[in-house]
Amino acid sequence: MASHESALKAHRQSLANRERNRQFRSRLRGALKSIRLAIDGKDVTAADGALKQTISLIDKMATKGVIHRNAAGRYKSRLTTRIAAARA
Repeated sequence: MASHESALKAHRQSLANRERNRQFRSRLRGALKSIRLAIDGKDVTAADGALKQTISLIDKMATKGVIHRNAAGRYKSRLTTRIAAARA
């Protein structure tokens, strides 16, 4: 265990950041799952509505460093492609 004050503070910060990142990732997984279920259920209007909020969440996570920016782009691209294919 760390013994210096700065190391103890860094440890406290890492615990808080880990918990925050875990909550963000959980929110992302839930949002992605709901959109995918809407697409699979041919409910394109619900998927369109959820897409804007999910893209906002993805961008926020990439900005904060929770996920990589390329992963964020990949998520957004795949979702929009699947919604476009479901419309056709």
